Amino acid sequence: MSEAPGLATALASRLRSLWGTDVEVTSLRRAAGGASRESWDVRIRTAGGAERRLILLRDSGGRERQPARNIAAEAAAMTAARAAGVPVPEVHDHGAGDQHCALGRAYLLAEYLDGETIPRRLLRDEAYAAVRPGLARRLGEVLARIHRVDPGQIPGLPEVDALGQLTGLYRDFAEPRPALEIGLRWLGAHRPPSAAPALVHGDFRTGNLMIGADGLRGVLDWELAHRGDPRQDLGWLCTKAWRFGATSPAGGFGSREDLMAGYAAGGGTPPDEPAQRWWELYGTLRWALLCRGQAERYLSGAEPSIELAVLGRRVCEQEYDILLALGYAAPLAVPDPLDQRDSQPVRPHDRPAGGELLRAVGEFLATEIGPVDPRLRFHARVAANALRIAEREALLGAEHARRHQARLAGLRCADDAALCAAIRDGSLDHRFDDVVAAVRAAVTDKLTVANPGHLALPG
Repeated sequence: MSEAPGLATALASRLRSLWGTDVEVTSLRRAAGGASRESWDVRIRTAGGAERRLILLRDSGGRERQPARNIAAEAAAMTAARAAGVPVPEVHDHGAGDQHCALGRAYLLAEYLDGETIPRRLLRDEAYAAVRPGLARRLGEVLARIHRVDPGQIPGLPEVDALGQLTGLYRDFAEPRPALEIGLRWLGAHRPPSAAPALVHGDFRTGNLMIGADGLRGVLDWELAHRGDPRQDLGWLCTKAWRFGATSPAGGFGSREDLMAGYAAGGGTPPDEPAQRWWELYGTLRWALLCRGQAERYLSGAEPSIELAVLGRRVCEQEYDILLALGYAAPLAVPDPLDQRDSQPVRPHDRPAGGELLRAVGEFLATEIGPVDPRLRFHARVAANALRIAEREALLGAEHARRHQARLAGLRCADDAALCAAIRDGSLDHRFDDVVAAVRAAVTDKLTVANPGHLALPG
């Protein structure tokens, strides 16, 4: 019945305490995705025979537990937004993850909403064709409702200085990344005047929206809710990463104009074009750092997750998008090196050669995992992608390293750290075109290995 009998027992006990009636957990299934925390599909039966379905969000065991005030603030933000007419799942319970926590780790238990969240289905399947044209405007209306909620009524809601948080996150990694330095420098120089602080969802994007054939059914994943500049949510929804290959800026669904029209109709004040551009670039840089942070959970040994590992190789997608947004790069068609490979055995070893074996395993993972747990199918696809990245790196890594060192030498920089320092202090501004060319070439090489198709996507 359940993948986690202990969790099912603890959950049933907690619900009996909350509702004052006998509760049986009839099914507990781990859902696919959820890089930041676990998601469980819960089915229960009460003493009277009524059946209900809930969703349990719980911190994964390998990460630091979320502070109590954040879980409580997340629940309070959802409740306040729901009261303001935002389609939000009803919160039934939450726990901070301390020694008194009913489920052992920080958690949030909410109403289950039926519908679809997977972006590739929402943006391409015929089942959602009728609702797609109106979604950008609808999302604008919903964002306006969120931003009209008084953040002062939400106890413990953190206040966030968006650019300060981003800069601090980058510095904490102590990992020099010239493309991010260029982006951070531009953000610092062009920051728009602050808007009045509001309740900010913090992760309002395709993938966190429950949608049915009748339209938007729910806004999910409020763990990053905070008090801040409401334009962050508008920029985040229009960040390129959340279009998932579609061309329409507002989450892949529609135009910025439709989004802003809905925002105005809902009572919001749309940002001007420069401010929106700033927040979209901010979103791209933020996603780069969030990908790097997710990968660190794998690299540190805290969580042996293939999904977290592969996220580290997505940072270069955002690096190229930063250059693209600033006019320092253009869409570029690059053939996939794997389409041109010729795997030869290294004697005395036999065939299949190493590259051919990698290809065989990748094809097995991508195509032959049958009707099993959807979470396993998802991770199998991620693993197949990881093998393709590793094979491209084996083919091209040595030449890319040689070219990178030559580019640094041409700028009289010993390494990436020296180049980042020069971008920061302006000491290479007299050769800024050369700096941009070197950074663009390095990011192009990284993407040729990690995801060559991304280079051709427009901004």
